[in-house]
Amino acid sequence: MTTSEFALSGGTSSSLRYPEWQLEYQDVLLETDPKKLARRVAEAEVAIFKRLQALSRSPAGQAERQAIRDAAHVLGAIKRDELGFPDWELKSLRGR
Repeated sequence: MTTSEFALSGGTSSSLRYPEWQLEYQDVLLETDPKKLARRVAEAEVAIFKRLQALSRSPAGQAERQAIRDAAHVLGAIKRDELGFPDWELKSLRGR
């Protein structure tokens, strides 16, 4: 389900706490086509990166930064489990 399909089904971006990046993140979570999943993950990562750049100029936003950390963790798991990316976290722990 894309963001536009979500909106048509009754969901709204106003129900998202951080729509600057959560729309793209939501698209990842709702994507059922494995062929589109990698593109959706990349789009969400770009949106998160842009938002982190904006937040870097402000001391506020701790709750949003935590939400971004949580989302990044989920995106990493999707990349590893669904898209076959290596588990970099596990490799870095073995190297210690």
